[in-house]
Amino acid sequence: MTVASRTVRIGSSHGLHARPAKLFAQAVKEAGIPVTVSKGSGAPVNAASILGIIALGAEKGDYLTLTADGEGAENVLDALAELLTTDHDE
Repeated sequence: MTVASRTVRIGSSHGLHARPAKLFAQAVKEAGIPVTVSKGSGAPVNAASILGIIALGAEKGDYLTLTADGEGAENVLDALAELLTTDHDE
């Protein structure tokens, strides 16, 4: 199994609130492999859980660490990183 991780900076001007969190969680579910996300030194949460993502309280400019485990983990993280760095509030 391939474990991959990325640290990305939140691009949405209002942080990871409901809409970007939903888009992100949906993309994680579609990826079909386990992905976790953590903020700073906090505990990782299931990235497919909208509530878990919102509970991180990630604001614009915060850094999140994504970790994926499984086939195609690098590609999955590339796509997810792009989602997080895009401003969905424009």
